[in-house]
Amino acid sequence: MDPRTVLKTFFLCALAVLPAVHASPAGASVAALPTFTGVARSVSPSVVNISITAEVAPGGPQGQGDPFFDRFFGGQGGPRTARSLGSGFVVSPDGYIATNAHVVARASKVTVRLANKKEYPAKIIGVDEKTDVALIKIEPKEPLQPVTLGDSSNLEVGEWVMAIGSPFGLEQTVTVGVVSAKARVLGAGPYDDFIQTDAAINPGNSGGPLVDGEGRVVGINTAISSRSGGNEGVGFAIPVALAKSILDQLRDSGKVERGWLGIGIQDVTPELASSLDLGETTGALVANISPESPAARAGIERGDVIVEFDGKPISESHQLPALVAESRIGSKAHLTVLRNGAKKMLDVTIAALPEDPERRLSSRDGGSGEDSAAWGFAVADITPQLARGHRLARDHGVVVTDVEPDGAAAEAGIQPGDIVREVDRAPVESSADLRKALQSHKKDNVLLLVQRGDATSFQVLKRS
Repeated sequence: MDPRTVLKTFFLCALAVLPAVHASPAGASVAALPTFTGVARSVSPSVVNISITAEVAPGGPQGQGDPFFDRFFGGQGGPRTARSLGSGFVVSPDGYIATNAHVVARASKVTVRLANKKEYPAKIIGVDEKTDVALIKIEPKEPLQPVTLGDSSNLEVGEWVMAIGSPFGLEQTVTVGVVSAKARVLGAGPYDDFIQTDAAINPGNSGGPLVDGEGRVVGINTAISSRSGGNEGVGFAIPVALAKSILDQLRDSGKVERGWLGIGIQDVTPELASSLDLGETTGALVANISPESPAARAGIERGDVIVEFDGKPISESHQLPALVAESRIGSKAHLTVLRNGAKKMLDVTIAALPEDPERRLSSRDGGSGEDSAAWGFAVADITPQLARGHRLARDHGVVVTDVEPDGAAAEAGIQPGDIVREVDRAPVESSADLRKALQSHKKDNVLLLVQRGDATSFQVLKRS
């Protein structure tokens, strides 16, 4: 056969096959993009615009000294009042609406505008600033269409989600993206567990729903990470699994009651794992125990690493507060802890989280300090007068009076005003004790127990 005939036949066959491969579902390499029109149509009637009026101190255009308020409301303010916008969504036909605490917490007047343009004054039922969740109520003339709450624990990274709200006051705005990450800790509070998404979220979106591909609410849009103040593809939402229990409590009693162990915890870093002779960097390291707390009564000790709470593994410390908070007051929880390299089982009775007054120590109290130059900080003794003046529980330990900018202490995060309680697990009674302990220390790393305000944590210093 003529080679040219063979070549022509080959190309014709290829052209005949290509459309079949392209059309074959089994051979398709790229899935069709989903259509969100049905989801938007079903959820949008439940999304509301929230406008608030708040009394603020004079001197700032949007209220003074509240970055959450200024960053996410996107409103205009005057010398005595501020007017701002947020979003929310209907959770019951009789007018209960979920939103963010930072949207309504300071409001003297709240107005809700429904998707059908009807407006109603709203009453604040309850606010939980620890999770940034709030519940408000209107008295509608007819039943409202509530959202369907989903299960945020089943979300997967890469899953499609939709954000609906009023960015910059533009009501019923729909944006679409994916779940970028889960369990993000932003430092916003003790129960951080944010969903990260690249669905566009802007000022005014706060309090609106994050919806999955089935039209179920999986989160409350809350924050953005932005250098410009607008969307840069990094938004955060409170998981509905966390928000639902908060909303239920706010509706029932107007407040949230949480479980409490009475411990301060921190992550197990590689440096801490090495200093404490731990095999792994998982769990929650106990850095402080409140006197007469459930943890103290259960026998938990400073330096214990909690690796399991009621059968649930603790891989990172931030997981533990949420589990404790959700526990029923008076219930017993079973803990697995690592103590001196050995596992130990403890039972603890969960108590209610108390409201303790905050205590602070100013940064330069104390007189002449003892120089710990090799470690980059100086300290002074805590006198009884200093302890009484700053409401310290005890008068032992030493106060940090100075930190070298480029020294080991600064690198570890030590600050003037911190209280050094222990060196290598041994109590420190005075600056002389600290100096002696550091001078006799032979390793390149030293383990300190440091108190800042009411929080206590272990810190590892690397010799300069």
